[in-house]
Amino acid sequence: MMFDLIRTYQLDIMLVLCGACAILTVLLLFTRFLSNTRKRILIFMELIALFLLWFDRLAYIYAGDLSLQGYIWVRVSNFMVFLLTSTVVLGFSLYLMDLLRDEGQLKVLPKRLYFTAWASVFGMVLSVIAVPTKLYYYFDEANLYHRGPGFLIAYVLPVLCPILQYTVIRQYRKRFSRLIYASLSLYIFVPIVCGILQVFTYGLSIVNMAMVAVSLSLYIFMYLDLNNRMEHAHRIELQSMHTLFDQTATAFVQAIEKKDDFTRGNALKTAQYAKKIAELAGKSGEECEKVYYAALLHDVGLIGIPDDVIKDDADPDKFDFEAIRKKPEIGAEILSSIAEYPYLAQGAHYSHERYNGTGYPEGLKGEAIPEIARIIAVADAYVTMTSKKRYREAHPDFEAREAFVKGAGESFDPVFAELMVKLIDSKNTGAISDTGAVLEEELTCFTYRDNHSAGIPVTSDYLKLSFTCEKKIDPSLPFSAPSIVLFDAYDGRVHDNKKAIKSYHYREYGEIWFDKYSVTTAARRIEETILKTGKKDKNQSFEILAGRFEDHLRLVMRSPELEKEVIVALPGNSNTAYIALTGENCRIKSITVEPVGKSVLPGEIRRLVERVSYIEHMESDLPNVQVDRPRSACSKGIELGNRLMIEFHTMSLPGADLVWHCPYVVIYSSADGQVGGEGYREYALVKLNGENEVAGDYAENRFHMKHKEDFPGWDGWKDANHKGMDCTLAIEKKDVKIVLKTENLGISIENTTILREKPAKIYVALTGDEVALTDIRVDGN
Repeated sequence: MMFDLIRTYQLDIMLVLCGACAILTVLLLFTRFLSNTRKRILIFMELIALFLLWFDRLAYIYAGDLSLQGYIWVRVSNFMVFLLTSTVVLGFSLYLMDLLRDEGQLKVLPKRLYFTAWASVFGMVLSVIAVPTKLYYYFDEANLYHRGPGFLIAYVLPVLCPILQYTVIRQYRKRFSRLIYASLSLYIFVPIVCGILQVFTYGLSIVNMAMVAVSLSLYIFMYLDLNNRMEHAHRIELQSMHTLFDQTATAFVQAIEKKDDFTRGNALKTAQYAKKIAELAGKSGEECEKVYYAALLHDVGLIGIPDDVIKDDADPDKFDFEAIRKKPEIGAEILSSIAEYPYLAQGAHYSHERYNGTGYPEGLKGEAIPEIARIIAVADAYVTMTSKKRYREAHPDFEAREAFVKGAGESFDPVFAELMVKLIDSKNTGAISDTGAVLEEELTCFTYRDNHSAGIPVTSDYLKLSFTCEKKIDPSLPFSAPSIVLFDAYDGRVHDNKKAIKSYHYREYGEIWFDKYSVTTAARRIEETILKTGKKDKNQSFEILAGRFEDHLRLVMRSPELEKEVIVALPGNSNTAYIALTGENCRIKSITVEPVGKSVLPGEIRRLVERVSYIEHMESDLPNVQVDRPRSACSKGIELGNRLMIEFHTMSLPGADLVWHCPYVVIYSSADGQVGGEGYREYALVKLNGENEVAGDYAENRFHMKHKEDFPGWDGWKDANHKGMDCTLAIEKKDVKIVLKTENLGISIENTTILREKPAKIYVALTGDEVALTDIRVDGN
C-alpha cells in the first residue's frame, strides 16, 4: 500500500525534495557560523543530492519517449544517477574527514576514510564503463530502461563504503555530539535499508529519495546541534557571571565582616538559612537564589557603622542603637546602585522591620514588608541569636526555637517563623539533649576541674566509656586523679559562670572519683558499692559502664585500684543526665565511647528513692499520664466517632520552662488502637501552645492559631501551666475530614485534617512534654 502511494506521487515527491535541496544550498551560501571548508563540502553534498534526484526524475519522465530529446535525456539522466550515487559516498567521506579534523581534533585521519573516498572515485569510473558495456543497464527499442547483468555491482560500493564509514563514526562517537552522531548514523543506515528494499521494488527510486532526505537532515541536525552549543555556551557564560557575582559578593561581605570578628561568617549562614526557608515555602529556584543573595548582602550597611560601636564589649546602649539603626539605610543606598537587582536593596532596607510594626527604619507592618525581607528577618534573627557576641555568649537552639514560637505573628511573619522552627527541629531532631557536641580524644587537667570533656548522655542503652590516664603531670603537686561530673544542661556542657548556668539551665547532680569518694549536689541520692580492689599504677586504664532506667542511673567504674558500682537517683524522670570527664594534675587520653548493645531492663537498677509522681490525683475515664520527656508517654487511644469531647487537667512539671512544655493531641490509626502500635499511622500532632507537626504522608492539615485578647503573654502562659489548668478539646469527624478545636489561656486553635486514606478506626490520644495530665474525661459518639 505504501509503495503504491509512493509510486503514484513519486515525481512530485522528487520535485519537492529537489526544491528543498536548492533552498538549503542557497542558505548555506549565506551561512556564517560554518568554516569555509565545511560550507563548501555541505554545498557540494546538497548539490549532489539535488542533481541526483533531478536526473532520476528526468529518467522517469523521458522513459519510453521515442523523440530525439527523449532518447538523449533518458540516457544522460540514468548515467548521471549512477555516477552521482558514487559521488554521494565521496561527499560524505569528505564531510567526515572535516568533522574529525575540526570537532574530533584528529591530526591523523583513519585510512578507512581515504579508502572509501578512492573507492567512490572507482565507482564513478565504473559508471562510465557501464555505458558502452551495458553492465548496469540498457534500453530497448521503446526507449525503456532495463537492469543489466551487473546491476547489483552498482550497489556494492554504496553499501560497503558506508559500513566502513560507520566503523569510523562508531570508533570516534565520543568526539561527536549526540545530534551529530544521530545525523551521521541516519545518513549511513537509511540509504542502506532503502537499498535493500530497492532490489525488490522495481520502478521506485527510494534509495535516491532517501539519500536526499538524509542530506537535508545533515543540515537540520547540524543547525540543532549549533543551537544546543550556543545554549550551552550561554549557560556557561551565565554560570561564569553567576560565579563571578557570587565570589564578588562573598568577598565584599567578608571584607566588611573583618570590622568585627564576631560577625565573621554570619552573612553566609543567614543566606543559607534564608534560602532553606524559601525552599520550604515552595519558592522557585530563581526566587530562592534572589533570597540567598539578598540575605548575603543585607548587612552591608555595617560598613558605615563606626568601629567604636561595633567593637564595644559592653551591652549596646541607646547611642549604639541609634548608630546601628542607620545600617539598613546605608546598605540600601549602597545596593541601590545595582539597578539590575533591586531586590538586593530591598533586603538590606527592610530586613529589620518587624511584623507588628515595631521595626525600623520605616516601621512597616505585616505584609507591607516585602516578602524577601520577611524571610531574611527570620534567618538573620536565628543566626544572630545562635552566634557569640562581644557582650554575650551564643544562645542555644532551643532558646532560638522558643523565640520564634513566641514571636510568630509578632516580630516575625508567622509562616516563615514556623518554617524556621521546623528547620531547627530537623537540625536537632527535636530533642534538647541532642547537642551535637564532639567528644575530645585527650584532656589535660592541672588544677581540679580546670578542664572538662563534652557531656556524654546516659540513656536506657548501656554505653562504655574508656580512657587512659597519665597521673602527676606536675610531680610537685601531691594529688593526681581523674573524676567525672554528672550534670544536666541544654548544651551538654559543664558551666561555672552565672550567665551560662542560667542560659543553659545547668544543673549538677554530683562529682564521683574512681576511689571511694563522691559529692552529691542536686541528685536525690548517690550510693556506692565497692566490687573489688587492685594495685596502683602510674599509667592506668579506666572504664565506665553507664545506663539509665527512668530516674535512676547505674555506673560501674573500673580502674586498676578499684571497681565500684554507683547508683544515682536523679531529681526526676524528666531530667537529662550527662557524664563529663575531668580531673586534677592528670592527662586523660584515648577517650572512646561505644555502645554495649544491651538495654537496661526494668528492676535491673536498684531503686534508692521512690519515683517522683505528679499524677497521684483523681482518675476519671482514662488513667492519668505523666510525660517526663517529649512524647515519652501517652494516654490510651480514644476511638473517634462523629464527635468527641475531651476534658482534662494539665500541669507542667517543675523542670519545665519552655513554651512547648505542654499537652499535645495526636490523631492516628493503629491495629491495637495505641500510639506506636502495629500499623501505626499518624495524621496530626497539635501542641496546645499553638504548634503543629505533620509528616504529611497520610493526611493534609490546615492549621490556624490565634492569640485572643485574654492571652496573658508567654510568661503568663508558662506560669499558668505550672500552676495547672483545665483544658477542653472538641473534635468532629465527617468522612475523611477531622476538625479539632480548642481554646486555652487565649490561644485559639483550629486544625482541619483531611485524610488521604480511610482507615477502619481512627484514634485520639493525649501526650506532651514535661507535663502531668490528670482527670481525663471523655464524651463522644
